[in-house]
Amino acid sequence: MNYGAGWARLAGQWHDLGKYRPRFQHYIRLVSGFEADAHIKGEAGKAPHSTAGAMLAMDRFGTAGRVLAYLIAGHHAGLADWFGGLDARLGDPKSRAELDESLAESPPAELLDPGDFEPNLRDLPGGQDGFALWVRMLFSALVDADFLDTERYMDPEKFARRNAWPTLTELAPRFNAHMAKLAADADPTPVNVLRADILAQCRAAAALTPGLFSLTVPTGGGKTLSGMAFALEHARHHGKRRVIHVIPYTSIIEQTADIFRGIFGDAVIEHHSNAESEPNKESSASRLACENWDAPIVVTTNVQFFESLFAARTSRCRKLHNLVDAVVILDEAQLLPPEFLQPILDVLSLLARHYGVTVVLSTATQPALSTRSYFDARQNLRGLDNVREIIRDPDALYTQLERVTVRLPADWQQPTDWPTLAAELTQLESVLAIVNTRKDARSLWQQMPEGTLHLSALMCGAHRSKAIQDIKARLKVGTPTRVVSTQLVEAGVDLDFPVVYRALAGLDSIAQAAGRCNREGRLQGKGEVVVFVPPKPAPPGLLRKGENACRRVLYDVTGQPLSRARFAQYFESLYFDCALDEHGICGLLAADGQELAVSFRTAADKFRLIDDEDSAPLVVRYNDESTQLLNTLRKQGPERWLMRKLQRHTVNLPRRQAEQLRNLGDVDELIPDLFVQVNDTLYDPVLGLLTDGAPTRPTLIA
Repeated sequence: MNYGAGWARLAGQWHDLGKYRPRFQHYIRLVSGFEADAHIKGEAGKAPHSTAGAMLAMDRFGTAGRVLAYLIAGHHAGLADWFGGLDARLGDPKSRAELDESLAESPPAELLDPGDFEPNLRDLPGGQDGFALWVRMLFSALVDADFLDTERYMDPEKFARRNAWPTLTELAPRFNAHMAKLAADADPTPVNVLRADILAQCRAAAALTPGLFSLTVPTGGGKTLSGMAFALEHARHHGKRRVIHVIPYTSIIEQTADIFRGIFGDAVIEHHSNAESEPNKESSASRLACENWDAPIVVTTNVQFFESLFAARTSRCRKLHNLVDAVVILDEAQLLPPEFLQPILDVLSLLARHYGVTVVLSTATQPALSTRSYFDARQNLRGLDNVREIIRDPDALYTQLERVTVRLPADWQQPTDWPTLAAELTQLESVLAIVNTRKDARSLWQQMPEGTLHLSALMCGAHRSKAIQDIKARLKVGTPTRVVSTQLVEAGVDLDFPVVYRALAGLDSIAQAAGRCNREGRLQGKGEVVVFVPPKPAPPGLLRKGENACRRVLYDVTGQPLSRARFAQYFESLYFDCALDEHGICGLLAADGQELAVSFRTAADKFRLIDDEDSAPLVVRYNDESTQLLNTLRKQGPERWLMRKLQRHTVNLPRRQAEQLRNLGDVDELIPDLFVQVNDTLYDPVLGLLTDGAPTRPTLIA
């Protein structure tokens, strides 16, 4: 970041130049301005002041001044598009008047003096392709410094309590003690012996030069803690400042955060939509750390991490400069969304090459992310070509950790109906059946005998967590346990069944399902994974493409279906069927060498890993806590801590479906865009939300 030091200095020097104008001074005296949140929001009706410095930069440096104009003009409202946005704003006579009025008040000469600054754009980190990320990095530093400087003036005591975090070097002994205790308490099973070897290999590889790494370990091999061991040791060798552990699903992030918090205490922050906060637990330090990730260990989601990297808003961008010199672990890297894969790989490459970031792709099923060229150039991939594997011999490891046999369909074109499948499952004492959709899970469950358990996203988070705990407890003592689930159990849920059935899906999903079978290797022989063709194919889209790619790769296979080499074939086939920059993000962020015109705002609007415009949160009455929280919401309104607590009692529905339930009188839209359950029969203690009426179950012979 040294290259950007001069730009950052001038952005800080000129960003509030407009505050010299009489209109702003009148406003600040009138309303005092001592409101920290208002400082960053830039609410309508307040005296504008963020254009004067942008105009000065353009006057002094011409086109190169656009870099500073993006930063200064956006430090309240967010980064703008150039065409149709910032160009029009700077061309408005009111902007010229703002600068003229500010200069007329005779600001100090040293404020206006750029010193020895030369606007050199020839050596940008990443060249023209890296321009947009570089600007966002500068923007992050400016916005965060501006916010903190304001707080230091308004609330010096609160400011003084910040940044009291331990370093990664100070945290390492806690981790080492924890791992030593785990090793001492572990049974000397073959699986635990292999986990110890994986841990040792991760520590040994940590001395390697920073950059891009893969950690390829079969499910159940202990990737989470071994990856943290690599990160801490790598930080010690190379002076890394923080570890950011990125997880695809909010449904499992709390489990991982709890593991780390049990080791590192308050040095861990969770940043995701479901993070709970109690009014008496949320400190100023933890709140700030969620805003700018200024903590040694951050556990977050793909959504938070990648949407922040492509963000335009101040609140999302202000953490980016704290990625510099970090170790980023991408857990379950195979779940990177194909429709955004090209911009994601581009930004990971830039972070590793120019910002001191070490990236670890951690998964049992490594995706094919190296550069590829096809006869159809539109399908080409700019990939990650210098990725080093941490494990010495992954193929040998896969052979050693092979704990299951996989039975493929005898006829890939012949589906199995739910009654036939249920009859087969009923013959087994303990079995996990994983299907592709919520509807499929309910349809199969309805065919199963009494006592069959159910898991799907129609159950709120608190309900799912309780159900998973119950399943683990039953399996531990050997109680017969039959479970029907959607794929939510395939990442981070450590279940251990003797038999797993998996509806045809992507090869990575089948491998993840296999990781829930004989996970601890305690069976006398191997566990059994049965792949079946469901009554209907997966819905159109990524699930269907994964299913088709799996058919192509596994058709006529007689050997081990889950051998490591097959995953590269599978992902190449899958990615070829996908538009890897479906929303044109790369084009929007491309900087014309002459114009420096970037569509920051439009790219941020289009980079949405979850399309929440067509979804609606529905708070359900799962238990007494749900009811108490809803009563508090009605009395106190949507306080921040309360809304976070309610996330654990929420089911996301298509907006159309939520509105239908409202029209039937089953739910109420308590506040805009938040629906709450009012019909007590709408939520089932086993199935969760009943969107299609009460469940029925045919009479079965067990």
